[in-house]
Amino acid sequence: MDEIKWLEAAVNTTPDQLDRVCAQLAAAGMDSVVIEDEQEFLTFLEQNRQYWDYVDQELLDRMKGVTRVKFYVTDDGEGRKQLEQYTRSLEAEYTVTPLTDNDWAYSWQKYYKPLEIGARLYVVPEWLRKEPVPAGRVPFYLNPGLTFGTGSHASTQLCLEGVEEHTLPGRDVLDLGCGSGILSIAALCLGAKSAVAVDIDPKAVDVAYENAALNGIGRDRYTVQAGNVLSDTALAAELAQNKYHLVLANIVADVIIPLAPQVPGLLAEDGVFLCSGIIDTRTHEVEAALKQAGLTLIRKREKNGWAALEATL
Repeated sequence: MDEIKWLEAAVNTTPDQLDRVCAQLAAAGMDSVVIEDEQEFLTFLEQNRQYWDYVDQELLDRMKGVTRVKFYVTDDGEGRKQLEQYTRSLEAEYTVTPLTDNDWAYSWQKYYKPLEIGARLYVVPEWLRKEPVPAGRVPFYLNPGLTFGTGSHASTQLCLEGVEEHTLPGRDVLDLGCGSGILSIAALCLGAKSAVAVDIDPKAVDVAYENAALNGIGRDRYTVQAGNVLSDTALAAELAQNKYHLVLANIVADVIIPLAPQVPGLLAEDGVFLCSGIIDTRTHEVEAALKQAGLTLIRKREKNGWAALEATL
């Protein structure tokens, strides 16, 4: 059977004209459109935070100011007649791009590529598993699924660099606000004995376990649970029964600051607290909170307006 070929029509518009464009297409008979809008994109990221740490600034920049309506017709005589019908009274400029059926199904994968982090980590999209891994690098496989982007968010990259530096064989890790589990799974790939991960979003549990499985990591070494360590005293007490060599919190300043007083009770004597997700303009507030909690700041990493802090007892 011949492969179906498609045409993608993209209508560039503005937020205030979006409804009008959609109405014109609907009136012409097009009842299935894809809307690409910066605000909707940002809302999608916020509502799917268990995935978003694999979205980078390049895509955010590319989506900036975008309001676009897309629709598809087959690349043949009938499809081109439909295209003419749908655009005849359209009061906006549009472009038409040929696509194959395969492009349509998998074009999002082109936005991903292996990513070298620090001196050892090599973050690899799962479908590139068969590609060679550079000598001296430890592969860490991920299936981004619903996400978009070409690499990890700056705050996650900063945290991964710290994870690589401070992960020691045979030691335990605690990941607070784990999201997709990137940080704690990376630590396990680098030789950590075990990891416990917690996130306020119950959906993060399955996502983290799935990403761990891609790397051959089972529940004998990795435990993920949903909960809020700030409000759930039973959960906080349960976590404090153990001491961890590495405690991770890639969240936001407004969560790290109230979390800081709990950290000394979670750290091993020679442990490191690594927090990220901090906009650089709020770094001083987090530093003050860590100091007030009795922690000593040992390093600050910065990238693209984000900061990561490392502290010890």
